[in-house]
Formats: sequence, C-alpha cells, structure tokens
Amino acid sequence: MDAVISILVLMIGFAVAGALASGYQLVTARPASFNIFGDGTRPAAVAQVPFLVFAAPFIIMRNVLFGTRVDPGNFVAAMIATIVAGVWSLMSGTVFLLLLKAVGGL
Repeated sequence: MDAVISILVLMIGFAVAGALASGYQLVTARPASFNIFGDGTRPAAVAQVPFLVFAAPFIIMRNVLFGTRVDPGNFVAAMIATIVAGVWSLMSGTVFLLLLKAVGGL
C-alpha cells in the first residue's frame, strides 16, 4: 500500500512541475530553465526560488530528453538525472500535498 501511495505522490509531483513549467511558458513565451535568475541581483530572484523548487523535476527531465537527442550515448548521465528528478518529484509532491492539506484542500 505504501508503494502505491509513493507512486501517486511521485505522479502528483511531476504533474505540479509540468503545470508550473507550462504555465510559465504560457505567460512568458519561453521555456522555464534554471537560469531564469539572470545575475541574481534582482529582488524578483527570491520569488523565483519556490517556482524552481516545484518545477525542477520537469525542467530536469526536459533537459534529459533534449540531451539524449543530441548525445544518445550518455546513458549513465541520463539515468542519474532521471533518478534525481524522480526523488525531487517525490519530495515536492509530498510538500505539495502537505500544503494542500494545511489549507483544507484535502
């Protein structure tokens, strides 16, 4: 039963990441990336940290998929990035569900 819950939380984490990254791309007409901070001196950079915390699994997997098209022989790097994105998605999905529960959404 715990494995099923973990898989559901993992999928929720990826869904939230995809929704955030797609919403960002809809608003700004450019894909979300880790270098949205620019030089990091703007006060808006602080507001971008929570966005990146939740959107990172999608950004990582998108970069892996585009990277394997360019260099298909780098399997180990793709595998490590997929594991990192999966664990990150599991953690951000857990935080998202806890936040949803705290505001009375569950």
